Amino acid sequence: MQIKQPSADALRQVVHVVDDDAGMRASLENLFRSVGYHTRSYASVDEFLAADAEADPGCLVLDVRLPGTSGLDFQDQLREQDSLLPVVLMTGHGDIPMSVRAMKGGAIDFLAKPFREQDMLDAVSTALARNLSTRAASTQKADVQSRYETLSPREREVMAMVVAGRLNKQIAYDLSLSEITVKIHRGNAMRKMGARNLVDFVQIAASLSPAV
Repeated sequence: MQIKQPSADALRQVVHVVDDDAGMRASLENLFRSVGYHTRSYASVDEFLAADAEADPGCLVLDVRLPGTSGLDFQDQLREQDSLLPVVLMTGHGDIPMSVRAMKGGAIDFLAKPFREQDMLDAVSTALARNLSTRAASTQKADVQSRYETLSPREREVMAMVVAGRLNKQIAYDLSLSEITVKIHRGNAMRKMGARNLVDFVQIAASLSPAV
């Protein structure tokens, strides 16, 4: 069996395994390390939380039946907290309603034990790729928000009106400014937001929370 080698970015992430079966944890750790992944394992959700590992870039391989908080309930908690950690669920006692709940909850995959090693590696590879793209988008959004905070109140006003489709002369009339002054505020806002053109400016404004 030929195993696809993970990317360098994926290798810097951590595959977290939560399963109360020590043998399964050891088996999965060996599997992930065999392809170069960093991995850590835990016997329960509480143990995982105690390790304060939620902020680590990577993914979570989670058994459904666990002591205390179940895998499905923990997946729900992560979703409610807007966690960036993608989840791969696994179980030796699955059924259709359980798998439907898992996938509706955003799981990357729902694997029945015993599963093929390649199926698990494929699921983890997808999860790590998802984590990388989600974190990149989150970082970009934070950067845009940070840039917006540098705008003066007047620049924000002008930006909102430009995005709404108002012309410079209309904005000047509404704000009792000269058209030249409006152009200066507009240019400053575009420069601070890193917008190369008007289309860029509008798209950046739409990505703000709340949108301008």
